Amino acid sequence: MESANVAEFKKRLSEYLEKARKGETIEIRKRNVPIAELRGLDSARGNRTRLGVGSGTVTFHGSVTDPFMDEDSWEMLSPDAK
Repeated sequence: MESANVAEFKKRLSEYLEKARKGETIEIRKRNVPIAELRGLDSARGNRTRLGVGSGTVTFHGSVTDPFMDEDSWEMLSPDAK
């Protein structure tokens, strides 16, 4: 098992993640005291996102990009706003 101190782990994170993905275990240490282990998942899970699954479930009344209220009503735009 490979070990790395926190500073080294942060510096080489991508390398350690790739090693974990390939099945290696990395022990993470703080001041040479073990605090965590990094291991890859037993089975790689694929992306199960289904695009368009919520299509047609939301109705907008008015415009999505127009302000909710008139700009004249915005207190933060007045010269007296603090």
